[in-house]
Amino acid sequence: MPETPMPETPTNETAMNETAEAAWAASPSFFQSVLGWLHSGYPDGVPRTDYYPLLALLKRSLSEDEVVQATFTVLKDSDPDDPVTAERIREAIREVVEKEPTPDEINQVAGRLAMVGWPLAGHG
Repeated sequence: MPETPMPETPTNETAMNETAEAAWAASPSFFQSVLGWLHSGYPDGVPRTDYYPLLALLKRSLSEDEVVQATFTVLKDSDPDDPVTAERIREAIREVVEKEPTPDEINQVAGRLAMVGWPLAGHG
């Protein structure tokens, strides 16, 4: 299945949100499902302890731009005093690549998302 090109990553939060929503609408397949699973799996927000394992799990299934957009969509309202930015997400992705979370951390996040429909076998 050919991948739909994702728009360039904007630099401000409003544009990032609009881009994520536009990408979601333009590619309503797996990316839209990922956002749904994230919102269902973390209805009260993502706890900080799950940030890195979640990024690692997303990185296995999505492009870096998609990971940034999905992460921003989920975390945009998490801490108004310390807002999430695209650059901070990309920095966290680089850290995840350098130091993979433990299998237990990945399994904790994967199990949470599997309960709401994440197809671990097909995209993990």
